[in-house]
Amino acid sequence: MSSKRVLSVRCPEDSVPAQTLRAGIARIQDEVSVSPAFPAAVEAAAERVAAAVPESGPDRTDIELVTIDPDGARDLDQALHVARDGDGYVVHYAIADVAAFVQPGDDIDQEAHRRGETLYGADSKVPLHPTALSEDAASLLPDRTRPALLWTITLAADGSQTSASVTRAMVRSRAQLSYEQAQEAIDSGNADESLALLREVGQLRMEQEVARGGVSLPLPEQELVADGDHWHLEFRRLLPVEEWNAQISLLTGMVAAGLMLEAGVGVLRTLPPADPRDIKRLRRTAHALGIEWGRDVDYPELIRSLDPAEPHHAAMVVASTRLLRGSGYAAFDGTLPEQVEHSAVAAPYAHVTAPLRRLVDRYALEVCVALSAGEPVPAWVREALPGLPDTMRESGRRASQYESAVVNLCEALLLADNVGDTFDGVVVEADEKDETRGEVTIQDPAIEAVVRGDRALPVGQDVVVELVDADPATRSVEFRLV
Repeated sequence: MSSKRVLSVRCPEDSVPAQTLRAGIARIQDEVSVSPAFPAAVEAAAERVAAAVPESGPDRTDIELVTIDPDGARDLDQALHVARDGDGYVVHYAIADVAAFVQPGDDIDQEAHRRGETLYGADSKVPLHPTALSEDAASLLPDRTRPALLWTITLAADGSQTSASVTRAMVRSRAQLSYEQAQEAIDSGNADESLALLREVGQLRMEQEVARGGVSLPLPEQELVADGDHWHLEFRRLLPVEEWNAQISLLTGMVAAGLMLEAGVGVLRTLPPADPRDIKRLRRTAHALGIEWGRDVDYPELIRSLDPAEPHHAAMVVASTRLLRGSGYAAFDGTLPEQVEHSAVAAPYAHVTAPLRRLVDRYALEVCVALSAGEPVPAWVREALPGLPDTMRESGRRASQYESAVVNLCEALLLADNVGDTFDGVVVEADEKDETRGEVTIQDPAIEAVVRGDRALPVGQDVVVELVDADPATRSVEFRLV
């Protein structure tokens, strides 16, 4: 269900390509008016609250939680444990308790409202919170006792949810596993029971997703790799454990949405059904990439048939993020919003599993922990709810602008040596106001870019195009119809 492109970079730190990329990202940060650095007062406040980790809730360090994240990650929002429960399962899912450190209206809180979310792109990061919190005191790092919001979710033998609750607790992660480490342990048979059961539960939840008509985008990692002074693009598909892990997050978001809807207060993540025009465009993209898409095959079924290890399939998955346009947040306190479902999840859904990286999660979690305890939702949460959708809409706009600029920079770097070359592709869209201008999908490298012609573009048709511009300085890539 993710709409984020995963773009990383592999090149020597002191190489010319690395320096060029860093300079380009610095310009983007200036243009978008974002910075990894925080105001001095915010940094100082973070250092103060990080100096003594607060105790919040009962001691649940007995639960043998682990985190599963990209190698080297420090901002660890979630830790999990899975156990058998009769013929079903019990999932413990601990979420970093940011509200234990951040007080409403303090310097850290105000800065978080200005930022809204962490921005990522090509190994760059503009964090939501100072690293003293997000990568240390509030992070669920291994062998450190941390405050958390602890979800307890029970599942039937078929993976369907039977009960759920969330409470504050002190927890302690036993290990920080990379995706590769977790997958190797499961595949080799050396995983402990919890990790082995993650596979069972993850697969059952994927079956539940298919049954309700949902779809998760297995977004591959796109890696820009430097060969000397030149670049090429590689794709790394998701490991199965990444998808199983993501299903636990989806499950928790669905549970949270149910809690809030039943009580009539909270904030949901919503997505309307895909625009038919975007489906048509995506079919043209499939044709451009040489992917067969039968007329009787719906979009979720197609996505499940793709193998992101294949570059063209990976490009198709990335192109499918267009269907997630229109996502937003709906806050409510009394009257329920008209739109309550997330069409990709095919159910109501809420963001509650990444409070270190997304502002709205902190508020949704506070609603859920109060409701689960039968207590009133805190006044500071209720007061903030009406403004959260606008705050997150603005941060989402900024994140999209940042991500798009980074992708454009990387594509310009990738193609800079190929100006004048011709490529095979398919025109996937023409501008409604100027039919001589539109978008073309190139097979190799698998990218989408601007194309112009001296006549109306033949939408949906195979074409040969010439690369006429690939300028890292302006982040522009343009093709001309031959």
